[in-house]
Amino acid sequence: MDEREFYTERTETKPAELHCPFCRRAYTYQLRWVVRAKKASLPPRASSEDKARFAKARSYMVRADDAVSCQEPRCRKRFEVTSVQSVVLL
Repeated sequence: MDEREFYTERTETKPAELHCPFCRRAYTYQLRWVVRAKKASLPPRASSEDKARFAKARSYMVRADDAVSCQEPRCRKRFEVTSVQSVVLL
């Protein structure tokens, strides 16, 4: 059984204040996150190994945006998002 069958996925946006490394201005950016919420129960075809893996599974979020463009009209350079965690456990 695939691990994707343990979770329901949805996309959310959350605000994060980031500083552009080029112009050094701080703006609030809307970062996309993929939220993987653990299902309430397993499908009936699950084996004992799948049940053990499902018991250990937890809900979590994965950051989908790795880079953003600066909002300063004179800068507009693209930079990586390094100050925000890439995986958050719920």
